Amino acid sequence: MAVSFSLADCEVIGFDLDHTLCRYNLVETARLIYESFAQYIVKERGYDKDLLDVSPESWDFCFKGLVLDMEEGNFLKLAADGTVLSKLIPVHVDQLPLQSQREKIGQSGNLGLLQRKHCNTSLGLFQVGHLLHNRASHGTKQMTSEEILEKYGRKEWKHFNTMSGMVSRSAKYYAYDNYFDLPGALVCARIVDSVSKHSPRQKYDFWKDMVAAIQHNYKTSAFKDNCGMYFPEVKRNPEKYIQCCPESVKKWLRRLKDSGKILLLITSSHSDYCRLLCEHTLGNDFADLFDIVITNALKPGFFSQPPSQRPFRTLEHDEEQESLPVLDKPGWYSQGNSIQLYELLKKMTGKLEPKVVYFGDSMHSDIFSAHHYNNWETVLILEELQEDGVMVPTEVESEPLEKKGKYERHQPKPLPSVSKQWGSFFVDTISGKGHTDASLVNTWSCKCVSAYSTITIPSIEAIADLPLDYRFTRFSSNSSITAGYYPKPPKSLLSSGEPVTTKCV
Repeated sequence: MAVSFSLADCEVIGFDLDHTLCRYNLVETARLIYESFAQYIVKERGYDKDLLDVSPESWDFCFKGLVLDMEEGNFLKLAADGTVLSKLIPVHVDQLPLQSQREKIGQSGNLGLLQRKHCNTSLGLFQVGHLLHNRASHGTKQMTSEEILEKYGRKEWKHFNTMSGMVSRSAKYYAYDNYFDLPGALVCARIVDSVSKHSPRQKYDFWKDMVAAIQHNYKTSAFKDNCGMYFPEVKRNPEKYIQCCPESVKKWLRRLKDSGKILLLITSSHSDYCRLLCEHTLGNDFADLFDIVITNALKPGFFSQPPSQRPFRTLEHDEEQESLPVLDKPGWYSQGNSIQLYELLKKMTGKLEPKVVYFGDSMHSDIFSAHHYNNWETVLILEELQEDGVMVPTEVESEPLEKKGKYERHQPKPLPSVSKQWGSFFVDTISGKGHTDASLVNTWSCKCVSAYSTITIPSIEAIADLPLDYRFTRFSSNSSITAGYYPKPPKSLLSSGEPVTTKCV
């Protein structure tokens, strides 16, 4: 495999829309999504009204990379090997000044997380505290190491093998990998808190109610019918939730088009919502930028399902019409599949194997699926890259200014890459068998980044000022796990300037 990647080598450039070309004001959007779900859950399904109130501190729970164990009501952060992350830090509590004890307890984020036991040593009888940094919760309540060991042990989580294959639907778990999902994680966690408070149980069955809330707010007709809270509010105040596209990105798209590239827009948003987003971000002439627009694509099925199950449909006034036996010309379509799309791309490029790159923000719906089922190059948009703190490699520092892309820091997000409760998106520490030695490991989310994306960037704006023939260092099995991050790898993946020894494979 080549060690570099360039857009100049690709005949076709494809884009997701939400959180890729269209970026949201995450603070406001997260609140709106949460309220949309909570209102339905409370009013239509009879859950506790306390769900409607959210404290500012609650947003720390929202974190990409969490997995919901539906039956148990537990949220898990997994290491790259599929084990649930947990760590014990020994602290001789009684030998610390009172203020230090308070500080140590405060760092854990929860008084209940400082466990004590009496130990008889050569220093006499004193209390040893274990400061817990466990990455599993029951609802929003952090689980103890003992609870994690009892429930999950020190072995691969039982659903990890299935989840690693990115199976799209499961009645057992749900993986949270994009910003639209995260407020729903907080809703689910608080449902578990509420249900457990009133009637502790062994198994939970709230997921069907959560699915109903999602369908109520996001079903295909919701935009037109002003159903739910989400679409009516965004239609009233688009500027409150949607960021304007930087001029550098608009110029970059035009440069791609003028250079002869075929541009695709493939989004799971329905056509009416897609039109609103694109007009607000790219302008009323946005359709001129794209050769093919595919809405309601139902990813990841778009990339994995055959034409018989996912035919393309024409649109009339944003309403889906009859299915098409073949896709024979550029245009605006709904649903569909990558197999027939690729046949059209062959025809448009005159090549037997046109090279395609796809930009997206969801590991499950965009990156894994485009890579695994179609062997497309993939560019992951990962805003956590700009939040984690970045280290400048020598080769990036030494590049001439005209070769460097724009990389600007944006306002802090309510859904950060480093959480008090969950730690870093990229790495974490685990205890040794004796609960004394801690070692640094990559998270499962970090492993997926290097395994399935060609390169990973914080935003399209970060590369918009680069020459189109710029050559990026790509992720590969033969390179460092930090190789494909642009413009800079996250600091948490580096130790003393060197990559973390645990490799993502």
